[in-house]
Amino acid sequence: MADLGNILLFFLFPASVFTALTALVAGITKRRGLLEAARRGAYVAFGVTTLAVLALEYLLITSDFSIEYVASNTNLALPFFYKIVALWAGHNGSLLLWTWIITVFSAMVAYQNRHKNNDLMPYVIFIMAATMVFFSTLSFFISNPFDTLYQELGNQLQEFAVRDGRGLNPLLQHPAMVIHPPILFIGYVGTVVPFAFAIAALITGKLDSDWTHTTRRWALTTWGFLAAGIVLGGKWAYVELGWGGYWSWDPVENASLLPWLTATAYLHSVMIQERKGMLKVWNMSLVISTYLLAVFGTFLTRSGVVSSVHAFSNSGLGPAFAIFLTIATIFSFALLLYRRKLLKPDEEMQSLVSRESSFLFNNLLFLLATIAVLWGTLFPAISELFSGDQITVGPPWFNNIMIPIGLALLLLTGVGPLLAWRHTSVETMKRSFGWPILGSIILVGILVGFGIRDGWSLGSFAISMFVMWTIVVEFVKGARIRSRHSGENLFKAVYMLSRKNTRRYGGYIIHASMVVMFIGFTGNAFNSETRAEVGEGDFFNLGPYTFTATQIHHSENENYSAETLELKMSRNNRIITTLRPEKRYYYASEQPSTEVDIYSTMREDIYTVLSGMSNDGERVIVQVYRNPFVKMVWLGSFILVFGTLFAMLPNLRESKTKNAVKSAAQGSQ
Repeated sequence: MADLGNILLFFLFPASVFTALTALVAGITKRRGLLEAARRGAYVAFGVTTLAVLALEYLLITSDFSIEYVASNTNLALPFFYKIVALWAGHNGSLLLWTWIITVFSAMVAYQNRHKNNDLMPYVIFIMAATMVFFSTLSFFISNPFDTLYQELGNQLQEFAVRDGRGLNPLLQHPAMVIHPPILFIGYVGTVVPFAFAIAALITGKLDSDWTHTTRRWALTTWGFLAAGIVLGGKWAYVELGWGGYWSWDPVENASLLPWLTATAYLHSVMIQERKGMLKVWNMSLVISTYLLAVFGTFLTRSGVVSSVHAFSNSGLGPAFAIFLTIATIFSFALLLYRRKLLKPDEEMQSLVSRESSFLFNNLLFLLATIAVLWGTLFPAISELFSGDQITVGPPWFNNIMIPIGLALLLLTGVGPLLAWRHTSVETMKRSFGWPILGSIILVGILVGFGIRDGWSLGSFAISMFVMWTIVVEFVKGARIRSRHSGENLFKAVYMLSRKNTRRYGGYIIHASMVVMFIGFTGNAFNSETRAEVGEGDFFNLGPYTFTATQIHHSENENYSAETLELKMSRNNRIITTLRPEKRYYYASEQPSTEVDIYSTMREDIYTVLSGMSNDGERVIVQVYRNPFVKMVWLGSFILVFGTLFAMLPNLRESKTKNAVKSAAQGSQ
């Protein structure tokens, strides 16, 4: 099976090269036959890579320990399910997954556009196939997951198989890590589709809004997968790493955030281009930057440039990624510079107090956030390059910059919909902003009365109130107007209104999700924790809660051994629950793992970690965190996914016959 995998990867390289060159020649010569050949080349590349992925999965499932990748990432005692997901546990397998996803998207785009966009498609396929060439080169020549193990016997190298593998990294043996990497990879790889259409539009000079219409759903899909991947990564960090949080401004976390920031900016500003013909150069730059940042994120995890619990060890791929990233950057922006005269805006900004200006300010803030995160992420490497010492930029630095930017962005999500296109009058602003501002002021007064004095927290709650108020008003106001004209009840009117403009109202749902998530983020300002060394019968307090250690016991299975602490949690002498944090030791990988236990409510999480044993071995060290509003982060993420899916639905078109029947019925009454 390993030989078959190698043959497939070897064939993928010329198939990708053939597809890229044929597509390029098809674009130059305008020959439809060559375009059809390139399209079929994309299908072949997809089929070949799919078989290669299945071949590697077979080797993982059957525990073929003659294969280096299988021996490094699985073992006999590893549960079957985790053997399957070991495909993306190491950099060789994850790189193959990356390659497979790009072939999937290439085949999908080629099939979807087989009867349209004929002027753009040769160059679209060329760009996507060129990306395939790069990743197929890495998968076969540099990081081949089908490489076998060798041992030196005399003067010869001979293949051999180990008795058992090293096992899957204990940190990866969690359900969130099962779906987090592929979802994030889909988000990363999906950026190539809008990028390919943008470059094709620049090459052909067809720079109207057709390419943005074609890629709108792809851009939203990519954004949604990036968002879901980031949240799932946060969930994994929260329940698996045992430090009490879900976001630490880790370099690889930041790398996933960067393309999401520019993609979010694009989804907002592209509406200005479609409606007003403005920001054309800006939107093209955002699409290009999003793709480049996605490749940059993949580079960071494999280059050894940064140190991260999320990153693979130095895989030797850094130079190859750096060269590819440099070529792609120079080519893309040189082409954009060449075509800049064709990207002049159709209209000019008429007022700073308008919906157009709110989108512009929104984009400037996203740009500022991107620059800040990028600088903070690369600063350790830059400082080491110039001074020889690696100076780390920690969470306080990021928080000091990103909290005000984030709150400003949140505020604009509420302000923007209240502003009119072109210009907003003072009277309109008074009418639109009065009640939301009053509600926010009242909320701040109530919170101060309850003893909250932190300025950023009060600001976050006030802005959240303001934004949620404006969102609700948008739904209710539109539904009332529809209800008066159609006779529908308010709930049905909200549904029909939303379904007739899914993009707009799906966007409002996404904005609401961000409000919910920001409330969760704000809870970090009120976190508290304690650390205790306890034996059976000992107790300690955190806030209003008392924790009593009732039992410390040892258990083991063929995969790992575990020390478990049973901790009764009570309040006012009433037992609430029993928490069971664990400390595990995995035999195959010879690595420890912390398994936290969490009591979660909408108000707060009680997060318990068994940190280790005391020096005498009779007691254990336990750490307990009290984290308010964490569940709001996960709830907000579910709302975000729903809003994204809703925004992708086609608009509901009511039949003329149905409307005519309604009108006749109302007329007879």
